[in-house]
Amino acid sequence: MVVAIAVATYLLISYFLIGFKTDQVFLSCFFGALYLASAATRKFILGFSIFIVYWIIYDYMKAFPNYWFSEVHIGDLYNAEKALVGIDTVAGRLTPNEFWAQHSVAVLDVLCGAFYLCWIPLPLLLAGYLFYRNRRQFLGFSLTFLLVNLLGFVVYYLYAAAPPWYVEKFGFDFIAGTPGNTAGLIRFDHFFGVTIFQSLYAKGSNVFAAMPSLHSAYPLIVLYTGLSCRLGKINILFGTITAGIWFAAVYTSHHYVLDVLAGITTAFVGIFLFRYLSERNAAVKAFIDRYTALIS
Repeated sequence: MVVAIAVATYLLISYFLIGFKTDQVFLSCFFGALYLASAATRKFILGFSIFIVYWIIYDYMKAFPNYWFSEVHIGDLYNAEKALVGIDTVAGRLTPNEFWAQHSVAVLDVLCGAFYLCWIPLPLLLAGYLFYRNRRQFLGFSLTFLLVNLLGFVVYYLYAAAPPWYVEKFGFDFIAGTPGNTAGLIRFDHFFGVTIFQSLYAKGSNVFAAMPSLHSAYPLIVLYTGLSCRLGKINILFGTITAGIWFAAVYTSHHYVLDVLAGITTAFVGIFLFRYLSERNAAVKAFIDRYTALIS
């Protein structure tokens, strides 16, 4: 009964906030099926509900665009990027995004696309591994992931920012409701004759949420967790993917270097804030203890 009420409430709120989508029905059926199937699957879906909460919040951001609440930074961010990390060329000073747009090569298009495809699967795969290895480590990673996202979302609303591709397409004028864009990742789609990134970016919640780059934060949380949990040589892969996503974010014109640095900072703040709270705050420790018991 509780599950039915929760699912119905979610679908009802979603309908009025962002409209009906088949994704919502799939998520509801997936959650309900695993919750009811067995004790083991119930524990699994209750644990991974942390990621479901993240997805729902992200999806609901469509109903409340951040440009309703703060000025969108376009020209000032572009000029800061050019001034601080610009590259001098014979044609003048360029942002790193502009430089790589003029010097793109197929091998980098493919590598950067492959790295960017890891931004959600990598955290989910690590979460799945930790769930079966150590439930408390799983919760530490998953709750840190959620906290970093919440911190990033707060910054989105305090500092709305346009991505580099927006300046390339529209200049410094603000255009509300601008749809998502694959930017340099379209070269990956064209290389393989697919529409992977075109489909992904058609579902974006808000293009004016480039600062901080949470794409850059996620693999860093994975790397930190891998090192903390002493996962061995797999951390070399985690480190490679982390660096690859940071480079890809700039190479494909989805983020400025400043966005990436902000994402890295957000990840570190979230990591150490959760660590501090989980070790020093009695209420947080008690919550983690109860959650661990619930899914164990």
